[in-house]
Formats: sequence, C-alpha cells, structure tokens
Amino acid sequence: MKKFILAAALLVSSFTIRAQDKQQILNVLHRQQISWNKGDIDGFMQSYWKSDSLLFVGKNGPDYGWQTTLDHYKKSYPDKAAMGTLDFNILKVNILDPTNAFVLGAWKVTRTKDSIGGYFTLWFRKLKNGWKIVADHTS
Repeated sequence: MKKFILAAALLVSSFTIRAQDKQQILNVLHRQQISWNKGDIDGFMQSYWKSDSLLFVGKNGPDYGWQTTLDHYKKSYPDKAAMGTLDFNILKVNILDPTNAFVLGAWKVTRTKDSIGGYFTLWFRKLKNGWKIVADHTS
C-alpha cells in the first residue's frame, strides 16, 4: 500500500510540474506578444536563447545566432507601423521532458494597410534563466 501511495504521489507531482512548465512557457509567449505590441523588438528577443547556436528558420531558410535573429527582425520590422499588432493562437504545448518542450501555434500581425500571418513551431529548453526558445521555424 505504501508503494502505491508513493507512486500516486509521484504521478501527481509529475503532472503538477508539467502544468507549471506549460504555464511558464505560455507566460513567455505572452510577454513576447506584449513586447512586440509595444514596438519593443529587444524585449521580444528576451524569449530567445542568447547563443550563436539559436536556430531560426524562416522563408529564406535557416539562420543561426541570437544577434542574427535580432538583426533580421529589426530589418524586417523597422518601426512600430511595420510591426503592427501581434496575436498568437497557441495550438499545442507539449512538455517532452523536464528541460524540453515543443510549441505549435499561429501568428497574425495586423497593420494599418494589411495583415500577415502564418504558423510556427518552437523548441523551448529550460535553462538556468528559465524557458527559452532555442529553435524557431516560422512560416
């Protein structure tokens, strides 16, 4: 009976930790959206792993590095008007293990003249400073 109670407690604990991790990831994405909508690309980029190994895959193929990704965003969205208003629709958050997660979602940017959007997949890794995006494939 003690083994059953211990196993049940461990199972409940595992679900609680996964739920907390999922909420932390959703919070990261929410902060990212808030930064974008303020016109703050530097704040938006705080969600990414600050490493030369960060992978970003967009319409032009793969690019590596945090600075490269920041430069790409600043070139593509030079001002608040170009940035518009960002909305995310998070379709799935899968906690794969204690330090890795997969996110699938849709994005939409609404600007005065037009709207653009697509889908993204994100690989999050839990680092010393919290959950960070280590790979982003956005279409």
